[in-house]
Amino acid sequence: MFLPLAGLLVGVLLGLALGVKVDVEVARYSAVAILAALDSVLGAVRAELDGGYDNRVFISGFVTNTVVAVLLVFIGDRLGLDLYLVALITFGLRIFQNVAIIRRHFI
Repeated sequence: MFLPLAGLLVGVLLGLALGVKVDVEVARYSAVAILAALDSVLGAVRAELDGGYDNRVFISGFVTNTVVAVLLVFIGDRLGLDLYLVALITFGLRIFQNVAIIRRHFI
């Protein structure tokens, strides 16, 4: 259960320690990819707490969500639309829902 969270924490700490700079041109892509990853990790924690965690589902969801979200941003850039907002809103809602369910599990 804690392996996805540990990986997320290690990644954040490495990014902070190495002083990673994100170019303005790819900031939207990075933001959407990070939210997709966070959504997958929190979904994995929720599934583990519910007793239904499956590593295949986690990995496939992680990759699929990230690829679809980045493609949505790419298509939006080509069309001159802010389609990245769709991914941000969707992942934001799912992240808050998963956090609320995880919180209720521990309360």
